[in-house]
Amino acid sequence: MTTIAYWLPEAFPLLVLAHGVALLSPGPDFFLLTGYAVRYRLKGSALICVGIALGNAIYIAIAIVGWSGLRHYTWLFNTIEIVGAFYLIYLGIMLWRSKPRVLEIGIEDAGPVAPVKQLALGLASALLNPKNALFYMSLMTVILGSQVTLVQQISSGIWMFLAVLIWDLFVAAVISLPLVQLRLGSSIHWIERSAGAVLLMMGFWLIIQAATGR
Repeated sequence: MTTIAYWLPEAFPLLVLAHGVALLSPGPDFFLLTGYAVRYRLKGSALICVGIALGNAIYIAIAIVGWSGLRHYTWLFNTIEIVGAFYLIYLGIMLWRSKPRVLEIGIEDAGPVAPVKQLALGLASALLNPKNALFYMSLMTVILGSQVTLVQQISSGIWMFLAVLIWDLFVAAVISLPLVQLRLGSSIHWIERSAGAVLLMMGFWLIIQAATGR
């Protein structure tokens, strides 16, 4: 028990619960991943998962070193939010322009999405959402409290990074299953367009929020 207490804070179960609920709540990252995994399957979207996890890891690291002052830099927060909003609109347009295409069910292929582009898509999606930063800062300060040690913070951060990565890979893997692909059939481009429409709405909503000062 002493060893566990050294590595994990007392509030770790609560942290797991809060972070798990957030993972199950669909956001921009989820719709981006769905939009690509539905056509390009796991090999064509795995590095998007890695990019999303790395983006989260960067914000977790920022929370650990104590950059909670981001809350006080309103202009920085708004700038990231606006850039992120336009990025979501860009992604939404790309997915909305999806055209029907016959998939070869059961045949693994990486698709036309280059590995570097996959990684960049996921990383940008996570980093251009400043609410990720505030979320992890809240987890680290409100839930873990002031008595948490650096070792416990790092351990919690590693767990959250792995949780994001494993969950996203699981989602992409499920979508890539031959049975799922078979059921999706000719409707894949409509799923991509739906994901694109959601990203478009999220992007415009963020712009409206920034413009109204909410």
